[in-house]
Amino acid sequence: MSRILCVGVATLDIVNRVEVYPVEDSEVRASAQVQRMGGNAANTAIVLAQLGERVSWVGNLPQSAPIIEQAFAQHGVEFAHARRIEDAVTPTSYILLSARTGSRSIVHYRDMPEYAAADFADLDLTGFDWIHFEGRAVDQLAPMLKRAHSATGIRISLEVEKPRSGIEALFDLPDLLLFSPDYARTKGFSDAQGLLGSLPRPAVATCTWGERGAWAVDRDGSLLHAAAPVLHRVVDTVGAGDVFNAAILHALADGQSLDRALPAAVALASAKCSRDGLALSP
Repeated sequence: MSRILCVGVATLDIVNRVEVYPVEDSEVRASAQVQRMGGNAANTAIVLAQLGERVSWVGNLPQSAPIIEQAFAQHGVEFAHARRIEDAVTPTSYILLSARTGSRSIVHYRDMPEYAAADFADLDLTGFDWIHFEGRAVDQLAPMLKRAHSATGIRISLEVEKPRSGIEALFDLPDLLLFSPDYARTKGFSDAQGLLGSLPRPAVATCTWGERGAWAVDRDGSLLHAAAPVLHRVVDTVGAGDVFNAAILHALADGQSLDRALPAAVALASAKCSRDGLALSP
């Protein structure tokens, strides 16, 4: 069991399930609605806890965030050092989930500052084995990564979901880079292999690619691939990437090799797509 700190965002997800995605300027009836916690780093923390790790989360929260607080407490994720922002509204993602395809479309509303490097500087990092960062505001992320990098005995991972100005300059700090297909496409790559092959230094990195599975590159430049199992029915893809990231972190933190960790992470993320939410068991 490792002690892992996740740094990033927690949101309120309002998920409406519809039979098919609506066309513009139309009205459809939702067959179901659920409100639950979301946010990349928060989701990753929840899954890591279910995998048996000791997990803490830090980020910004409003003074009251009952759904988020309940989710963390239910899974034993420690969040006592979250920064509480007065007069703030919980960041909210409005999600349309297609019952026919399992695809999701997200409208995100956020009126809260990013978690500050000054708050991270006040944290006692003693005892943590791994710190996982969500790749967001680079001006705040850079000093946080540098502090974690200078700490003795702590491994670091960085999720790179979207292009952020200047984030590439930080790629030499983490022990593990976790790329999304959206990032790869915006950088002009049509596949995961192209992105991973373009990294300027030996790095351990992964890139997921939906139903094609995921690729990874080890420090010696070895390229690995794990195919995704065929799903007979896709139910809910929201958070699948967060499940993959948590599974990779869990395996590597516990000493598994990358060639064993990759297929296990793909399998867990695929299984998540066949059911609602982030519960690892039905």
